[in-house]
Order: sequence, then C-alpha cells, then structure tokens
Amino acid sequence: MKGIAAGIGVVVLSPLLLAGTAMMMASSSEASTTSSFSGCLTGIDTAEVTKEVTKLLDGASAKDVHIQGLDLPAEQIPNAQTIVATGISLDVPKKGQIIAIATAMQESRLRNLNSGDRDSLGLFQQRPSQGWGTAQQIRDPVHASERFYKALLKIDGWQQMKVTQAAQAVQKSGYPEAYAQWEDLATALQKAIAATFPNAGKDESAKDSAKDKDAESASGGCVPDKDGTSFGQIPEGSVPKGYKIPKDADPKARKAIEWAMHQLGTLYQWGGSCTNSHGPDPMGRCDCSSLMQQAYAHAGIKLTRTTYTQVNEGKAVSAKNLKPGDLIFSRGTAARPEHVGMYMGEGLVIEAPRTSKPVRITPIKDWEILAVRRVL
Repeated sequence: MKGIAAGIGVVVLSPLLLAGTAMMMASSSEASTTSSFSGCLTGIDTAEVTKEVTKLLDGASAKDVHIQGLDLPAEQIPNAQTIVATGISLDVPKKGQIIAIATAMQESRLRNLNSGDRDSLGLFQQRPSQGWGTAQQIRDPVHASERFYKALLKIDGWQQMKVTQAAQAVQKSGYPEAYAQWEDLATALQKAIAATFPNAGKDESAKDSAKDKDAESASGGCVPDKDGTSFGQIPEGSVPKGYKIPKDADPKARKAIEWAMHQLGTLYQWGGSCTNSHGPDPMGRCDCSSLMQQAYAHAGIKLTRTTYTQVNEGKAVSAKNLKPGDLIFSRGTAARPEHVGMYMGEGLVIEAPRTSKPVRITPIKDWEILAVRRVL
C-alpha cells in the first residue's frame, strides 16, 4: 500500500492531470448545471471503457477517446484516477471507490469546479462552511477524495447500502436518487483504473469482497421498470394496442398526454407552433418542444418554447423513477439537449421526432436519456 500511496503524488502531478486541471479552468460551468442531469447510463461495456481509459493514460489524444457519459475525458479520467488511487491508499474497498466516482460524477461531472451552490467547490462540491476544509484544500482532488472516504467509512453498514444510499448519506443532496444513474459508469471506470495499479486490491479481504458482491446484487439498476418492448413494433402515428394512461397519473399529466395523443400522425415541422397540427399551414404543426409546450398548456401548465430552456423547467428526477408526464431529453448534451419527448407510462414516450416523420409513440428503450424533468 505504501507504494500505491506514494503513487498518488505521481497521479496528481502527472502532466495529464495538470492538463486536465487546466482544461477545467477554461471549460467548467456552474455546478448547478450538473444537478439538472437525470439521465441513466446503463449497459456500459467495461472492456471498452478499459480500452479507452488505457489509451488516454498511455498518452493518446482526448479527441481519440470516447466513453459514454464523459464529455471531457482528458479532465475527467485523471480526476477519477486520483479518486481511485486515494481510495486504494486508504484501503477503501472497491465498492467505496465506485461510490466515490458516482458521487463525483453527479456533483461535478468529475470536474474540479471553482464554484457551485453557495460555497460548494471541487469534485464533490464540498463546502468550506460545513467543515470539509478550506477552499484551497477542497480544490485539491486528493484532499477532497480523502475527506469523502473518511466520511463514508464512518457510516455504519455503508457496504450493504445501494450506491445512491451511501452517497446520499455522505452528501445529503437535494437530489437523493440521482447518484444511481452513474453506477454502471463508475463501476467500469473503477475497474479500468484500478487495473493500472500493480497489486491493487490484493489486500482486500474476502469478507469485504463478499460484502461488495452482496451489496452490488441488491443495488438495483437505474432503468425504468418497463421499456416498452412488450408492445412490439409500433406503427408510426398510432397508439399501441393495449396501452392506457396509467390510473395513478397526475390529472394534469393525463390531460397533457391525451392532448399530445390527438396530434399523433401529424407531420413534424421545425419551428412549428403546434397550435393547429391538423391544419393546412405547416407552421401550425409541431416540433418536439412545441408539442410539449402546447400539451401542457392545455393542462394549465406554462412551459418555455425550446428544448434548451425546457431542460431547466420543473425539477430533475432520476430516469429510474419516471412518472407519466415527465419530460425526457436526448441527443446533444445534458446541459444542452436537442430533443424532448413526454413519458406516457408503460415504457412509452410520445414525441415529434424530426423532419418528414409524424408525431409518434416509441419505446423508451430506443432513447438515450440525458435528462428528465418533472414539471408538475
């Protein structure tokens, strides 16, 4: 362990990490933006992540590295490396390292931020006023990681908790379910990075490993219970046979869904107002965001006009806790998505997809979810 602990200094001072920090100074945005993300990354290919992480750590250009969920790998991977190295040096089991990476992904997108909510700073958005250290200390990734781990290890039974429960016990976030969405990615990153440290994990006891395995099996996923596949192929512009708006849907969500369903089959029109989608004027047809705006307008809820602004409406929720009426965002980035649809329940989404396509219902399995907003 001493060798690995000494290696942390190499990690923190390596040219790659320093370059990543420099990128952070130029590219990081307000930390509040990160809390709006409620996507759900599942089905991560660990072998592929390992290959991409190794490429970057071996000196490849970040332009040639592609990992789902990481927009700035040259900055994010070295920060994840520091988190893992710190955990190894403190004898924190693998599960704890995964929790730490998932937490940093949610709090900062693995960026060493200069700002955040109130006086929050750094990878974990720790606050000087809450005793996490001075501002300078918190901006040191090793210090920030150490403080996170020390807080985690004080929590009784943390290894038996779900990732999101353990992270929330430390962070006490306003988005307690949000950490779960990063579990698959954090697991892949931890495995890929730990493999670069010789003998990492060999001192982890069989007891701890068993605890990790049990906790992981009980962790649950971050996907909705239903993915829409039970309806089979859905003809464009039609309602799948057997679908009914769930009985427990909010009354306003029900109205919004019903109104949107009346637009099924009408052709998409970029910039269209969606005020007369069945009429002769193409500009009265719907694009993705005007369909959401008008559907909710008929339910008495006022939404802004564009996808870029609707992603800030209401409150963020986790994709594993979808309710009918939730707005689902995809394409582009979490901060600036390019497409929006409305969750209908039963694993289905109604959308105005793109030019030449009609308003239609699609299974949620076909969506790469970047964010979810509940506007009720």
